[in-house]
Amino acid sequence: MSEPTKTTVHVLRHGEVYNPAKILYGRLPDFHLSELGRQMAKAAAEVLAERDVTHVVASPLERAQETAEPFAERFGLETATDIRLIESANFFEGKKVSVGDGAFSNPRHWWVLRDPITPSWGEAYLVIAQRMFAAVQAARVAAEGHEAVCVSHQLPIWTLRRYVEKKRLWHDPRRRQCGLASLTSFRFEGAKVVGIDYSEPAAALIAMSPGAGTAKGA
Repeated sequence: MSEPTKTTVHVLRHGEVYNPAKILYGRLPDFHLSELGRQMAKAAAEVLAERDVTHVVASPLERAQETAEPFAERFGLETATDIRLIESANFFEGKKVSVGDGAFSNPRHWWVLRDPITPSWGEAYLVIAQRMFAAVQAARVAAEGHEAVCVSHQLPIWTLRRYVEKKRLWHDPRRRQCGLASLTSFRFEGAKVVGIDYSEPAAALIAMSPGAGTAKGA
């Protein structure tokens, strides 16, 4: 019997977004990478420069498409788009959600926060996990025997990882291991995930900018 084909799918969170109003932008249009965010994307592409990447795909949102650009350029590929990689839907989209900013403290919103396990304020974690896993499997097929890059968003990536690791999907957002322009890499043998690696190619850039880790709806 032949050995199963080995494929790696790198799931990349986009870089920093220009968001001076500090709202939770979610799926809203016209939120683009900041100049620092573009540098982050380039740093991540440099880390994979010598890898065997044959497929690049991104969420349809501008910040994800822009993060994919240096990868497509580096490997001479067209960026495909997969709606399944999109940010999660969220009731608080377009609102400020930092402590003291009003959205969470407004009594009219408390009913929306009633169920943190599903969660009640947005797309169900299980739905996010299943669509993300399907997108990653599609990328694996497209790059079979090589490597793929999928550009997505923090919550979908973290939910996917917990799903693959067979952990409960509801979690404390403060404990997510999914920094800006980070790579969560799924190693496959055939269609089976056999390992997960995590790296932060843009960590030095984030350290230079104290506000870089506070992007909303990333």
